[in-house]
Amino acid sequence: MNRDQKQSFVEDFKERMEKAPVFYLTDFTGLNVKDMTTLRHKLQASGSEYLVVKNRLVIRALQDTELPDISEHLQGPTGVVLGYEGPVESAKALTEFAKEHGDRPVFKVGVLDNKILAPNEIERLAKLPSREVLLAQLAGALEGPMAALAGALEGKLQEMAGLLESLRAQREEG
Repeated sequence: MNRDQKQSFVEDFKERMEKAPVFYLTDFTGLNVKDMTTLRHKLQASGSEYLVVKNRLVIRALQDTELPDISEHLQGPTGVVLGYEGPVESAKALTEFAKEHGDRPVFKVGVLDNKILAPNEIERLAKLPSREVLLAQLAGALEGPMAALAGALEGKLQEMAGLLESLRAQREEG
């Protein structure tokens, strides 16, 4: 790359990082081109992007941002996963791919909401249910108490109707 291409890459990469709420650094040693292509497709399906980057250029892109300093992790072959849909989907896709391909790529570090994530924290994120499942579980948890409240209110309404009927009957007799 010449100087202009490097500057263009740094600016483009910085924009991509600002759009992504999470990114992970990985070591892709041991993966061939076919595996890398499969990984990219799997990550694309989860709303993520995989880029093989030069460590120097990533360090340069991170310099004028509010992101934490992760330069100590930028050694050796580095691939960056930019998760646009959220932290769980991309971590899950990467973890599933690694299980099928001899634990490759390996997580180096992650950054979520300007906080550094260790590899074991990323793996815990991957075990979480997807956003849709979590929302469904929340709706189910809220449905029980709401149904109980509706039942209690309906019972009180029927009790009131019975009392009014008794009052009407008493007035008709008297």
